[in-house]
Amino acid sequence: MTRAGTSDLNNADLAPTGASQRTWRWYHFAALWIGMVVSIPAYMLSAGLIDQGMTPLQATGTILLGNMIVLVPMLLIGHAGTRYGIPYAVLVRSAFGTTGARVPAIARALVACGWYGIQTWVGGTTLLALVTVLTGWRDHGPPLPVLDISLPHLLGFAAFWLIQLAFVSKGIEMVRKLETWTAPFKIAICFALLIWAMRNGGGLTALIEAPTPANAPAFSTIFWPGLTAMVGFWATLALNIPDFTRFARSQKDQMLGQSIGLPVPMALLAFIAILATAATRVAFGHAIWDPVELASNMPNLGVLIGLLIISVDTVSCNIAANLVGPAYDFAALSPRRISYRRGALITAVIAALILPWKLIESSGGYIFTWLVGYSALLGPIAGIMITDYWLIRRTKLSVDDLFDSHGLYSYRGGWNPVALAALLIAMVPTMPGFLAVAFPQSFSGMPGILTMLYPYAWFVGAGLAAIVYYAGMKAMPARTSPEGR
Repeated sequence: MTRAGTSDLNNADLAPTGASQRTWRWYHFAALWIGMVVSIPAYMLSAGLIDQGMTPLQATGTILLGNMIVLVPMLLIGHAGTRYGIPYAVLVRSAFGTTGARVPAIARALVACGWYGIQTWVGGTTLLALVTVLTGWRDHGPPLPVLDISLPHLLGFAAFWLIQLAFVSKGIEMVRKLETWTAPFKIAICFALLIWAMRNGGGLTALIEAPTPANAPAFSTIFWPGLTAMVGFWATLALNIPDFTRFARSQKDQMLGQSIGLPVPMALLAFIAILATAATRVAFGHAIWDPVELASNMPNLGVLIGLLIISVDTVSCNIAANLVGPAYDFAALSPRRISYRRGALITAVIAALILPWKLIESSGGYIFTWLVGYSALLGPIAGIMITDYWLIRRTKLSVDDLFDSHGLYSYRGGWNPVALAALLIAMVPTMPGFLAVAFPQSFSGMPGILTMLYPYAWFVGAGLAAIVYYAGMKAMPARTSPEGR
C-alpha cells in the first residue's frame, strides 16, 4: 500500500484510506443520497419536465428510468473506491495516465463548479426571499451591468457563498454528519409540499390526470433529452462516487446504501415536485418550476419554514454533491501545493466567476443546454472508466503504480493516447447539436442530420468511448494488467 507522503502525485488527502477511516455504513450512503436527491436542482429538473409539456405520469416515469440507469455506473465505478480506498482523481489515472488524468479531472471539476455556483445562487435567492418575507421589501432595484442581477441578489449570493465556506473547513466527515442529520427534515418537507399540492390542485387524482397545455410538444421530443438530462444530472457523481465509497466499510454498504438512497427517493421527490408544479397551474394560473418562487407565493409562516429548510438543504447538498469531488480533482493537479481545502476554495471561486444564474434562466436552458450539454462530455469519461476497470483490468489495480510517474500507468510520458482518442472521438457526434442548442443565433442553420444524436448525448458518448477504448487497449496488451509490464 502506498504511503501518504506528499509528492507530485500524492498527498494525505489523495492517499488510500486506512481502516480507521472506513466509517461509512449503508445508512450513511442512503442518507447521503437522500440529502443530495432532495435538493432544489433535482426539484427543478422534475418540475421543468412539466413546464416543458410532460404529464405527471410521463415525467415521473422518465425520472425513475433515468435514475435506474445512472445507478449502474454509480455502483460499477464506486466499487473501485471501496476496494482500493482511492478517490476519482486517482482512479482515473489507470485509464488516462498519471498525467493525462488531469484532463478528465478538470472536466469533471469545471462541471461541478457550475453546479456549485447554481446551488449557491439558489441559496442566495432563498436568503433574499427570507429578507423579503420578514421586511416586506420587494423593490430590489435595476440589474447591475454585465452581471444582469440586482445588487440585493448579488449580496445574497455572496452571503451564502461565505456561509458554505464555514462548513468546508470541517472536511469530509462534516459532510457525512450534515447529510445524516438533515435527511429526515427533507423527507418531512416533501410530504408537507405534497399535502399543499393536493389541497390546492383539486386532489391527487386530479393532479395525476391533469392534461398538458394545448401547445405542448409531442412526448417523444421531450422524452429522450429529458432522460439524458436525468442521467446527466448525476453524471458528475457517477464519476466521482469513489470520493465517498472509499470511506465505506464494505462493498455491501456502498452498494446497498446507494441502491436504497438514489432511485426511490429521487422518484418520490420527482412525484412531489411534479404534482406541486401541476398544482401551481390551478392555484396561480401558470406553472411555477422554481421552488423558491413557489414558497414566496405561500402564506408567510409557510414561507419562513419552507425557506429555512431550503437553506439548510442547499448547504448540505451543495457541499456533498458539488464540492467534495472538485476539491479532490484540483488537489490532484498539484498535490504538493493544493490540499483538499485549497481545492474546495478554488471550486468556490470559479463557481462565482462563471455567473451561474445565467445557466438556469429557463427550464429549457437548464435541461436541454446545461444538463444534456455537459453529459456529452462526462458520458465518454464514464464509458472509458468502466471499460478500463471492469473489462481491461478485471478490477485489478496496482495502487502503488497509481502514484508512480514511471509506473504501469505512466503510458507515454504520463499520457494514455488511447483514452484521449476515445474521449475526443466520442464527443464529436453530439457536438453539432450542442452548438445548435447553446448558440442558436450562430448555428440556426445546422442540418438536422448533424444534430439528431444530441438528445442521446450521454448514451452515445459512453457507448462510443467504451468501444473505442476497448479496441485500442486490446492493441496494447502489455498495458492491460498489472502483471503485463
